[in-house]
Amino acid sequence: MDREQQNHLKAYGYAFQILNEGQSGEWLLNYRSGSFLVSDTPDNRRKAALLGVTVEPLTAGALARVRSDIESQNMESVPLEKAPRIAVYTPPNSSPWDDAVTMALAYAEIPYEQIWDREVLSDALDNYDWLHLHHEDFTGQYSKFYLTYASSPWLQEEVTRNETVARELGFAHVPALKRAVAQRLREYVEGGGFLFAMCTATETLELALAGSGIDIAASFADGSPPDLAATQKMNWPAAMAFQDAVLVTDPTLSAFSDIDGHQVNTPWRVDLGSYALFEFSAKFDPVPTMLTQNHQRVLPDFYGLTTTFRSERIRQGVTILAEEEGRGRVKYLHGSLGDGTFTYLGGHDPEDPRHLIGDAPTDLDLHRHSPGYRLILNNVLFPAAKKKKLKT
Repeated sequence: MDREQQNHLKAYGYAFQILNEGQSGEWLLNYRSGSFLVSDTPDNRRKAALLGVTVEPLTAGALARVRSDIESQNMESVPLEKAPRIAVYTPPNSSPWDDAVTMALAYAEIPYEQIWDREVLSDALDNYDWLHLHHEDFTGQYSKFYLTYASSPWLQEEVTRNETVARELGFAHVPALKRAVAQRLREYVEGGGFLFAMCTATETLELALAGSGIDIAASFADGSPPDLAATQKMNWPAAMAFQDAVLVTDPTLSAFSDIDGHQVNTPWRVDLGSYALFEFSAKFDPVPTMLTQNHQRVLPDFYGLTTTFRSERIRQGVTILAEEEGRGRVKYLHGSLGDGTFTYLGGHDPEDPRHLIGDAPTDLDLHRHSPGYRLILNNVLFPAAKKKKLKT
């Protein structure tokens, strides 16, 4: 998985296919940028060739040397045992190309299922090991798109769809529905689920969990913005990753709180730069090591409605995986809650730095070596890893 690999992204799909067929494998952390070790069979070679994935057969002697290197250096071999069952939280009629994770899954040929509010609030979440959230606004403000797109048919359709579901499920309004969904997602993590979120979902999920009390019952039918003045004291212990954030209640600003370090749609928007992945001990910290496997350590940044996370808003115990060095802005973080984990990556699309509504879909075949998309796919395979006791 170093620069000799001709298609980094499909290599994850190849490893997933192997596991999905009942085979096992190993993730060789920090060995040639996080390579995978699988059985050398004619069928597996054929799969790799069809996907355009570079593989190198190892003799017994060569494998012994690899294991010797792993033992003596900052590397580790992690068993991969079972392909995770994957779900993506998204509205029924959403465009798959507008979500970096669904594009990554489709390109790598990794199967997934779509779920939304009805499934989350039933027992359906229990059917999945790994769940992704992207640009959903869990505060019920529709990402404040009404500021620019109030007359757009797609926004009106989204409002109607959400209000219908809220009403049918017995909620007074959409914010109440989304708060209930957020709470169920937290329970999913506590019960052992693996949650991965990007863009708006990261920040708004936390605001909903903290009980922001934003009561947006106003109808969008007349084009009026909702009343954002009614706020209650935040209960930050109920959140997972963040603390002590200040809400943005100005109805003319397309921002949610001061969690986001870039404030992309405000007059004080921060320009894009780059972010650097942290390096961890593979033997003592295998989880963050897995999540940061890459052939590139410094990556170009990319915007989202939530682009980065202010370091002072991150609660103690959360692991920082990548940050803008010296600027107090975190790009990528990971934490544990109960028996499960959550991982947040700021931004919308690693290969579309200034993504706008209506932009053409990203062609991942032009970005086969994308280090940003590798971070996404690290998370997809992370649940397949067998938990090992830490060395003492």
